[in-house]
Amino acid sequence: MKLEEIAQQVGCRVIGDGMTEIKGLASIEEAREQELTFLSNRKYRKYLEVTRAAAIITDDEANLRPGQSGMISDNPYLTFAQALWLFHKPAGRNDGVDPRAVVAGTAVLGANISIGPFTSIGERAKIGDNVTIHSHCAIYEDVEIGPNTTIYSHCVVREGCRIGAGVILQNQVTIGGDGFGFAKRSDNLWFKIPQTGIVIIEDDVEVGAGSAIDRATIGATMIGRGTKIDNLVQIGHGSSVGQDTLLCAQVGLAGSTRVGNRVILSGQVGAAGHLTIGDGVIATAQTGIPNSVDAGKVVSGYPAIDNRDWLKSSAVFNQLPQLLREIRALKERLETLENEHK
Repeated sequence: MKLEEIAQQVGCRVIGDGMTEIKGLASIEEAREQELTFLSNRKYRKYLEVTRAAAIITDDEANLRPGQSGMISDNPYLTFAQALWLFHKPAGRNDGVDPRAVVAGTAVLGANISIGPFTSIGERAKIGDNVTIHSHCAIYEDVEIGPNTTIYSHCVVREGCRIGAGVILQNQVTIGGDGFGFAKRSDNLWFKIPQTGIVIIEDDVEVGAGSAIDRATIGATMIGRGTKIDNLVQIGHGSSVGQDTLLCAQVGLAGSTRVGNRVILSGQVGAAGHLTIGDGVIATAQTGIPNSVDAGKVVSGYPAIDNRDWLKSSAVFNQLPQLLREIRALKERLETLENEHK
């Protein structure tokens, strides 16, 4: 593909030779001839003089060497991501229903769908237009799946759950498994509470491999439009997650957690449940959240505190051995002075 063709499709201006042939994309330090790369982080500027890339996506023409071709973008990282789609070939899709799939007679299938081998579609399920469901998936009864959704192999969508349009479920996602609900009996044994609710996933959500979103005890567990969920995330029953939120790998939300819009929970963040995390909150990696967090806060540590306070506390923590030695020395001097005045 020619550089100018790529630029037209991603809305950028070409610098240099627009007829440069581009055969792929790569990082700036690994790019070879005929590959397109990008620069958005200052720490990679050192590669500008040595990269072998045929062209560079950048926000400043001054970053290009004399004679170097490139594309000017206000957001090079986003443009690079858009360009990747021009070269990326998604997993194979076979039109229609594979003869080895099992589709209930009462299921309603939309136009231009693809259902892979050994997948089962339950009674009264409704599958929208242009949906792709790969092999070995289980779509239970009364499930609704919106148009243009892609479900990869070994996913399970349990009874009654609703999935919107343009959703992506990566491999081995479970939607609507029973919430973790038990009541203690008088004999100290556990009584299982029926999980009678569902999961509702709105449009343009992506759920990473191995993640689980539990059905509510009553009502619905909700995932808002545009939210992106990483691998191995656990969302407990009755929780709600707002729009355009990021839940990174191994995040865990206990039941009835309320997460707002545009929140970022970094890797291994845990929320205790029955609390609210306000709009725009950022929790850094491995933060433990036992109480509600006000909108716009950046929090860290356990129990979660303001990120700036946590950074100061961390700095003090590293000094604790030295502080302990100094305190001991001061204590010894004080005892010596007291003995001298006796």
